[in-house]
Amino acid sequence: MRKFIAAVIAFATAFATSLAAHAQEATLDPDTGLPASQPFDFPDQAAVAPFWSKRLAGYFTTADGIRLRYSVLLPSASGRFPVVLSINGYDAGSIGGTPYLKYKTSMSVELDKRLVEAGYAVMGVNAAGTGCSEGPLEYTRPQLGRHGAEAVEFAAAQAWSDGKVGMVNWSYGGSSQLATAQQRPPHLRAIVPGMVLTDFRDALVPGGVPAPGFVTPLRVSMRAYWEKVAAQTATKEGDASCLAQIPKNLAAEDTNSVMHLFLSHPLRDEHMKSFDLAPLADRVQVPVLSMEAFQDQAITPRSGYYQSRLDPAKLWSVQTNGRHDMYLAADFQAMAVRFLDRFVKGEDNGFERDTPRTTVWMETSEEGGNALQRRVSPKPRWVVKKGSIRSGDLAVKEFHLGAGQALGDAPGTGAADGFDYPGAGVAVNDIAGRSFWGPLPGDWKTTGVAYTSPPLGEDLMVYGPGSADLWVTASAGDADLQVTITELRPDGQETYVQRGWLRLSNRALDSARSTPLRPVHLEQPAQFMPLLPGRPVLARVEINKMGHYFRSGSRLRVWIDTPAQTGGLVFDTFTQKQRVYVLHNARYDSVLRLGVLKDVKGPASYPACGATILQPCRPDPLASR
Repeated sequence: MRKFIAAVIAFATAFATSLAAHAQEATLDPDTGLPASQPFDFPDQAAVAPFWSKRLAGYFTTADGIRLRYSVLLPSASGRFPVVLSINGYDAGSIGGTPYLKYKTSMSVELDKRLVEAGYAVMGVNAAGTGCSEGPLEYTRPQLGRHGAEAVEFAAAQAWSDGKVGMVNWSYGGSSQLATAQQRPPHLRAIVPGMVLTDFRDALVPGGVPAPGFVTPLRVSMRAYWEKVAAQTATKEGDASCLAQIPKNLAAEDTNSVMHLFLSHPLRDEHMKSFDLAPLADRVQVPVLSMEAFQDQAITPRSGYYQSRLDPAKLWSVQTNGRHDMYLAADFQAMAVRFLDRFVKGEDNGFERDTPRTTVWMETSEEGGNALQRRVSPKPRWVVKKGSIRSGDLAVKEFHLGAGQALGDAPGTGAADGFDYPGAGVAVNDIAGRSFWGPLPGDWKTTGVAYTSPPLGEDLMVYGPGSADLWVTASAGDADLQVTITELRPDGQETYVQRGWLRLSNRALDSARSTPLRPVHLEQPAQFMPLLPGRPVLARVEINKMGHYFRSGSRLRVWIDTPAQTGGLVFDTFTQKQRVYVLHNARYDSVLRLGVLKDVKGPASYPACGATILQPCRPDPLASR
């Protein structure tokens, strides 16, 4: 199994190792008599030689009296250096230690090496309450930004620093950049956030449907970085303070974990709002290079749509199909270094003149014989280059659901289509970022419905979020819907494109913010709307952002069924058995709305099935119907 550096992804490797160990060894827990749980561990990797001339490590104290652990890798040149800073809750404060050199790290060793060789001091800091750092763990609450701003100013004031600071990395490291930049520290020059988790509600309860399957891998992997990576580094360095702090942080996490957040605040109450970074994104004033993956299997690609709040004159975006760790792609990292050279060092290298505001990697694939090669290898088959794209720049393409489970141009007719709920659903991909369609459950023909368009008469570059505006009835007071968009190719292969979810009682809309392509749900405790049996309700299901080229001759399909595992999202659905109906007539017109990016012409040939990262193919299940 591939090892992915993002902490959530790393859990999958340990989990697979644990399963294999159980299969090979009959090790039993002496107290329970059950198979003993195997500890989290990292795959063995060949060590890389140190690429820095000097490593510094220590602690700095924040204004609220918390000591945060940091490590710095200095380049070989003499003098003062611009600084590139990373902050996360895993092992950022321990970079350069023995585990780091063996790729046992949440950081990108490849990116750090690029930066050091480009003349940057690379600095990592562990967030409060993580690794060796003191204080309470608050994840993405305001503390993260305040401490981040202090880390920027601390770095700028060091004897080895020239006072110019940028920030990099993804996931937790992306969230910390957005949080820090909102505080406007004077010496911060630019940020490169990728796969940003702005809102824990989005990851834990997408569309109001609980997804607790994400939580345990996140906890286990985070704790493993403290127990194994940070602790091993501290042992080698004789850091008694760190070794004393790690057990305290582990004990505190037991009572203040993401799982506690999930159980204690299942709704978007005031406490949950305090974890949301997106509303204050307009405070970011420095240049931003953003990276997103449409099929991000850890946190989805939503990122709270924070990019729409930024100054478009200071924003460059790279988007692609693929995993949570697409930030590791060598082509993107080369762009990131060039961006930092321009806005942190201040070099006039032409970045603004020759880099489009929006770059969409299309049909991105990977190659390589081992995990290290694969993770840096992703390359697009072709690229869409545009200026800043706003929602108003997209044409809205409508597909009306109709009789015979067809998608058409005009409002539908005919009797409603019903399916048994809940069903098992069909898994797509997994938390490790492997691309596949799961097997069809035995009752799949009765536990979902699918609507298919005629062959398209023209190519369509479908881009951005979509909305499935469905009129439905359900008999049990609530139900969870999953909408899956696929492309049915002329060769009979069905390609996964994107999904979205909605708990029907969560359907109340923020009318001021909702658009034809993006329903925004209130998700307030006082706004939940249980159903009455047989009463039709309009459920607008947000389909996650996408970038997919539908070729002329293909057909577009929408599946409606029960939420199923999608990457690392494993759902806990409303379970009362019932019959759900989708209506499509003159009064109850169910419509799929997708954004179309105009003036895009891609290659006529299709990508090989199985090549496009996290967009698997399968033979059309409905071909025999």
